[in-house]
Amino acid sequence: MVLVLLATTGWTAIRENDAAPGPYAAALLAWEKGSVAGRQLPSPDDGPGAVARFFRSLDPAQQQRLAERHPLVVGNLGGAPVQLRYSANHKALTEARDVERARVNDQRLTEEGRQNASSRMERFESMLEPGRQILAFDPTGRGRAAEAFGDLDRAQRVSVVVPGVDTNLLTFERSDRPYAAPAGMARALQEKQRTEAPGTSTATVAWADYTSPTGLGVDAASGSLAEDGAERLENFVQGLHSPHVALFCHSYGSVVCGEAADELPERVTDIAVSGSPGMRVDHADDLGTDANIWAVRDEDDWIADVPHMEVGGLGHGADPVSPGFGARRLSANGALGHTGYYVPGTGSLDNFAGIATGSYNAVNCADSDPGCIGTPKRTL
Repeated sequence: MVLVLLATTGWTAIRENDAAPGPYAAALLAWEKGSVAGRQLPSPDDGPGAVARFFRSLDPAQQQRLAERHPLVVGNLGGAPVQLRYSANHKALTEARDVERARVNDQRLTEEGRQNASSRMERFESMLEPGRQILAFDPTGRGRAAEAFGDLDRAQRVSVVVPGVDTNLLTFERSDRPYAAPAGMARALQEKQRTEAPGTSTATVAWADYTSPTGLGVDAASGSLAEDGAERLENFVQGLHSPHVALFCHSYGSVVCGEAADELPERVTDIAVSGSPGMRVDHADDLGTDANIWAVRDEDDWIADVPHMEVGGLGHGADPVSPGFGARRLSANGALGHTGYYVPGTGSLDNFAGIATGSYNAVNCADSDPGCIGTPKRTL
C-alpha cells in the first residue's frame, strides 16, 4: 500500500548512487602516506578539534605546503583554517577545471560526455571567480560543495542552508532560477541578514556537502542518504567557531537535519525546515534537541501531497507543519512553489533572517499558528 501511495504522489522507484571511487579517494590515499616536518598527517576521521590542534602546531609555510600538495583533502578538512581551505579548494577547482577542459575535446567520449564535461568546466570556472569562498569541493561523481558568504571566522551568528534532492555540482548554482539553488539560497539569506541587522556579525554557508537523492526515487523516500548526510553535517557544525548556529533545511535537507538533530552541539539554537517531507520523527520533541524548531510550507508546494508517514523504511514521518508536530509554524507570504522560499521579498526569507539574527520579535507566524513566537526555548 505504501509503495502505491509513494508512486502515485511522485515518489518513483528510481535509484542512483555515487559509489565509485574517484579523485577524492585517490587524494586520501596520498594524504595517508604523507607527512610534514617528519610528522604523520591527521586522519579526517579524527574530528575537527584534533585537526584544528594539528594545524595550530604548524607554521604558515607548512600549512600552505600541505594545501598545495593535498588540495582536495585540506579543502574538505573540518578543523583546518578556513582561509587555508578556501586556498586549497581554489587549487583543486583549477585542477578539476583543466581536467574537464581536456575532456571537452576528447573524441573518445560521446557527444553527451563532452557536453557534460563542458558543463562541469563552466561550473568550476564560475566557482573560481574572485571573491568566492569555496569551503568544500569534491568533483567525484555528481560532486559535492559548500560555499561561505560573509566572514566565517569572525561571525557571531552562522546560518547553514541544507538543500534537498538533485543537489550536485551542476545544480549548486543556477542562472535561470538562482534562489532555487544552494548558492543562491545562502546568498539571499546572507544579504537579507545584513540589511535587517547590519550591526550583527553574520555568515551563511550553502552546505551541499552530502550526497543527495537523484529525483523522487527510493532514495528520496528513504533515510539512508539522510543518515550519511547527517553525520557529515554534524562534523561540519562541530568545526564552526561561531557561538550561535541556525540550520535552514529545505525539502530532503530537512530529513538530514532531523537525523542530525540529537547529535548537534548546543550552540545550534534553531532548526527551520521549509517544504519538508518530514524529519523522521512523529513530534518535534522526539528530535532530541533543545533548538527551536520552525516549519514553513507555501500553499502551492507540491510536497504537501507526499504521504507523511513511515512504513518499512519508506517515508519520513509526521508533517512538520501539522499542528500536532509541535514546530513553530511560519508565514510563507509571497513564496511560490517548492523552491520559492528564499526569493527576496518573500515572508519566508524575511522570517529566516529574523531567526538567523536572533530577532524573534520580527518573525511573522502562519495564520494557523498565530502564537508561534511565544518564548522560544533558545534565545541565545
